[in-house]
Amino acid sequence: MELKEIAKNVMISCMGVKSSESVLIVTDDSRLSIGEALYEGAKELGCEAMLTVMKERSVAGEEPPAAVAAAMKAADVVLCPTAKSLTHTNAKIAAQKAGSRVATMPGITAEMFSQGAMTADYTKVEALTAAVADLLTEAKTAVILKDGLKLTLNLMGRSGVRSPGVYRNPGECGNLPSGEGYIAPLEDGVNGETIVDGSMVGIGKLDSPLHITIKDGKLVSITGEKSEKLDILFANDRNRTVAELGIGTNEAAILNGIILEDEKVYGTVHIAFGTNTSFGGVNKADCHMDGIILRPTLYLDDKLVIRDGVFQL
Repeated sequence: MELKEIAKNVMISCMGVKSSESVLIVTDDSRLSIGEALYEGAKELGCEAMLTVMKERSVAGEEPPAAVAAAMKAADVVLCPTAKSLTHTNAKIAAQKAGSRVATMPGITAEMFSQGAMTADYTKVEALTAAVADLLTEAKTAVILKDGLKLTLNLMGRSGVRSPGVYRNPGECGNLPSGEGYIAPLEDGVNGETIVDGSMVGIGKLDSPLHITIKDGKLVSITGEKSEKLDILFANDRNRTVAELGIGTNEAAILNGIILEDEKVYGTVHIAFGTNTSFGGVNKADCHMDGIILRPTLYLDDKLVIRDGVFQL
């Protein structure tokens, strides 16, 4: 199936696009072919379609130009196939508050449009994602166990967020493809050590694991092959703050080195550093960088949620 037809299916099934709506495509030079396919698809659905192309952002979480941010607020539906993530930007937050339905697609490729997470049974993804997000909301503490290491996260007073890949109501936002429940831990409430062995923003798919040490919510050290590529995390305290705990819920997702899909892989967990103001946190940093933990064991309070990568729900 050509990209345009896939784009139309995505807009209908995941975004619930109607012919009376305005659809804005925000892309950059590196993802223009996907942006154009979405634009042409929206036109064929009878929408008021708009395409804006910007310079590729330098890091995930960097704001788009002000003119693009203003256009996002004004559209009914916003689709963002970009190299770097706009998920945790003020522009996305403002658009969501204005009632726009926003799907961000950081790192999306043509191949990812036609296989893997995009092909999931989103009814199942939606149900598991809802259950996971509810458990995160109810929990006071999360514990990740991996290779004899333990990481404890304080979730007190924070709410879990659903990202099921289905955004049909005003103000609903998330990734496409998707399938995760996530939460912003208390910014000073994460302590311990863990291993990131799936992939890491700034590196990609990992050939060998990264060892991470965190104290009072701040990254103390990250060691392992290619860890020097993550120097931005130590540029300031905001960048090295733990921003997120996420849980993958998409059985069709494939670990491929692109974080958009990697963090959705069923039975994985991920932690991120940097900005979390778009989902209940208070830390606005220069980046948002996720690391995937394969086959973890996860407790939410005393409830065993995942054992060695297998859901126990």
